[in-house]
Amino acid sequence: MAPHPVIQAVIDFSAGAVGGTACVLSGQPFDTAKVKMQTFPSMYRGFIHCFISTFRQVGLHGLYKGTTPALIANITENAVLFLSYGMCQDAVRFLSGMNKGANLSDLQKASAGSLASIFSATALCPTELVKCRLQAMHEMEATGKVARGQKSTVWSVVKTVLKKNGPLGFYEGLTSTIVREVPGYFCFFGAYELCRSEFAQRMGTDKDSIGILPLMFSGGFGGACLWLVVYPIDCVKSRIQVYSLAGRQEGFMKTFLSILRTEGFAALYSGLTPTMIRTFPANGALFLAYEFSRKFMMDAVGS
Repeated sequence: MAPHPVIQAVIDFSAGAVGGTACVLSGQPFDTAKVKMQTFPSMYRGFIHCFISTFRQVGLHGLYKGTTPALIANITENAVLFLSYGMCQDAVRFLSGMNKGANLSDLQKASAGSLASIFSATALCPTELVKCRLQAMHEMEATGKVARGQKSTVWSVVKTVLKKNGPLGFYEGLTSTIVREVPGYFCFFGAYELCRSEFAQRMGTDKDSIGILPLMFSGGFGGACLWLVVYPIDCVKSRIQVYSLAGRQEGFMKTFLSILRTEGFAALYSGLTPTMIRTFPANGALFLAYEFSRKFMMDAVGS
């Protein structure tokens, strides 16, 4: 028997939060390198150079800059994402004329994930802005875009945003975030579900019984598909959120065209290497934590 809709929503929200925590803890240094290379591609020859330079300049803690807002961002994003994902699956069933609780196809689940991403993007944008600014603060000072000696803490960045732009300043890059999330999460959930279906078919079992390693691989595969599709959009978003610290930043299309004109197409993929290295362990951990914590809570409610 399915739990009450409110209890189901709480379970989805909580399992998403657990998954988001696992995702950040397993991949934060790679995310830091990604943001640095996206916003200042000319400063680094590649992922290894960025990693080593950051370690030499600011130590190991430099690779974990922005961990607090990253945790808040990912917990918030994934809690809202998986809460919305469950509700959007019901919406897809309704639009498809299916009974409540009926199994959806992998394509229908991908569509539900894409729709759910609109809600998660709205929750994610403010905390991701703070995270990106913290991660790129050293480079902003080194290039003279902001004065040296500024405090780079979560609270100092929050105060600066509020002082310069007010509460709406936290939504710099929201359009880019939504443009990134909608196609990205279609690929994310679609690839994840297709991969699980393939494992289940080959193993002669159902999708919920494929085991830990196939589950983690499916999550990593979904993450890889997401980033390959949306990476240029994410690069533009990072530029807008970081550079707006130095003053008003142009919108999505102007920033996108400016990068193409001045730096070339390759600049839109700067930082892809650490992203792809990060995506398998991080998204594998995300779905492993989500599926197991959700199953645990569902069993606890049902017992």
